[in-house]
Amino acid sequence: MLRAAASLGIAAVGGGVSLLGAGVTGNLGSKTTIQQVISRAPLRAVAPRATGLTVAQIYRRDAPGVVQVSTTASVRGSGFVIDKAGHIVTNARVVGGARDVRVSFSGTDEIGARVIGRDQASDVAVLQIDTQGRSLTPLPLGDSDRVAVGDPVVAIGNPLSITRTATSGIVSAVERNVDTPDGFTVGHAIQTDAAINIGNSGGPLIDTAGDVIGIDTQLASESSQGIGFAIPIDTVKAVVAQLIETGKVQHVFLGLSAEQVTPSLARLFDMPVSHGLLVQTVTPGSGAGNAGLRAGKTPVLVAGESYSLGGDIIVSVDGTPVATPAEFRDLLADHKPGDRLSFVLYRGLKRMDVEVTLGQPPG
Repeated sequence: MLRAAASLGIAAVGGGVSLLGAGVTGNLGSKTTIQQVISRAPLRAVAPRATGLTVAQIYRRDAPGVVQVSTTASVRGSGFVIDKAGHIVTNARVVGGARDVRVSFSGTDEIGARVIGRDQASDVAVLQIDTQGRSLTPLPLGDSDRVAVGDPVVAIGNPLSITRTATSGIVSAVERNVDTPDGFTVGHAIQTDAAINIGNSGGPLIDTAGDVIGIDTQLASESSQGIGFAIPIDTVKAVVAQLIETGKVQHVFLGLSAEQVTPSLARLFDMPVSHGLLVQTVTPGSGAGNAGLRAGKTPVLVAGESYSLGGDIIVSVDGTPVATPAEFRDLLADHKPGDRLSFVLYRGLKRMDVEVTLGQPPG
């Protein structure tokens, strides 16, 4: 997810590891490019909730937890409360390097906020306000791995400084890459046609259960209509957990991208295993590159999806089988730069054991 001159800390910026150079999590389906890995530890348990809420119901439930964020640089954006301790999540771009940050719940009464930490690679920042917990409305955090194209969504924010505005739409795509202002690339982003304008940045993208599935971060361009993006909440959870604990995020870089091997793909091309991750690209000088992992070089198109065949197929990490990008991400997420992992892979028909040392994002 972080493909620019640095990697999100934590593998996916969130606790974890950047496979390709970075990666934020989104919906990891049967075919996914592993870029960045995130931590598995959620900020808090999310209880099952009824689905199918209307836009009006979502707004009544979640709007009280959405704030407007402003700085001395006159930057205005959105944010939302995540716990009774007064922690507020927003975009790092909204906070910038400001020391004086203020938030408003009503659009008029502003409260001073402390910057707990910001992570430029994932474009996530955490603020904290001093107020009584019972007066706060924390928004429940969902699961962005389950987000699918066509899912209804609602964005609540402060576009053009118009407070607590709700817009609705659908998930237009998943697994997008979006660039941060500091030259990083966040992967697994959610694309939506819900109206997002200047001032929405940092606000929540919400599913029909009323749970936050992403942070609205940017438009494709200032002139674009119906094309907005959100950082997946799974990435946000991992980043926020580290920022609250240490004030910074440690990113791990593996340096490869991979696609899931499905039984049908394995049968079609006579692969030696029916599960695993087919290596697509390897970054020279990365942990994967230094370990000698090989990427596929033969392009094929299967059911409208493109693959590069002939590369290594990773089947386990430190003795744990991996069948999906999500499993791979979770295995890497709790590690740090310098950790050495044992990969079992197939190169052609030959089974091999390879030791890989995790590194730091380039730059």
